[in-house]
Amino acid sequence: MPRRVLIQLDADPQPSTFDAIVAVDAGTEVLLRHGGVTAENVVPLVHGAMFTRGGGDLAATAIFVGGSDVAAAESVAERVRKTFFGPVRVGLLVDPSGANTTAAAAVLSAARHLPLGGGSAEPFSAVVLGGTGPVGLRVARLLAGKGLTVTIASRSLPRAEAAVARVAAEAGSGRVSAIESHVPFRPGTPLARVIAEADVIVAAGAASAVLLDAAGRAAASTARVLVDLNAVPPAGIEGVLADDKGRIDRRTVLYGALGVGSLKMKIHRAAIERIFTDREAVLDAEELLALGESLV
Repeated sequence: MPRRVLIQLDADPQPSTFDAIVAVDAGTEVLLRHGGVTAENVVPLVHGAMFTRGGGDLAATAIFVGGSDVAAAESVAERVRKTFFGPVRVGLLVDPSGANTTAAAAVLSAARHLPLGGGSAEPFSAVVLGGTGPVGLRVARLLAGKGLTVTIASRSLPRAEAAVARVAAEAGSGRVSAIESHVPFRPGTPLARVIAEADVIVAAGAASAVLLDAAGRAAASTARVLVDLNAVPPAGIEGVLADDKGRIDRRTVLYGALGVGSLKMKIHRAAIERIFTDREAVLDAEELLALGESLV
């Protein structure tokens, strides 16, 4: 069997060292790293992956698409998919900025404590704070796909409404709505009402951005699960520690960025293994969530 070759396609000028190290730790034997990749220049790189090996040996080649510019990476990934034809293809993992693996891990963390997608008569509700960013969009999409009623919160209501349109279309759900968020927390506002009723609250904003302060945290007294994906102090959700991993605070279970991160890394490594064993695999957010479900 030929050595496992992973072709790392990064939209950034310098390919991510984080993604490279994870790939090596996951069993990649040869790592070919390319920066500055665009939808316009990626095809020859894909052809190199497709036509160098034949038959069963093709499974030992795989492609990872990453980078900090999620829109650019998605454009690259779409061109990669369209370049494949028939059986001439290799396994593909799409995870720009770790958004897909992080979102899958966040949803799976909540699913440890709520029967998400279990067909309950009254669907659970979720609020995604900072829901217009790369991770927030995917968390909202995956939760909506599980049948939850999802509210996407952003300081910009137009951005939240645009995110709702995208998530609703991608998840095929009509239970997605937009709301304007604000800090400090204001009692009596529409945000206060949805926070008070939410079963799951996920903070997916920028580093060091407080999205739910102490007053907001107190208003979320009936929430079953709080997930804060911000690892840089101060916390995105007041009172959630970065290394919380199922810590119970009264009736609420808390997860911090590092607590979710251990599962994210497990999914990431398993995804690398999958694209080397299944050349038909195309792993995006939903596929990574399913992979994570098989692991937990």
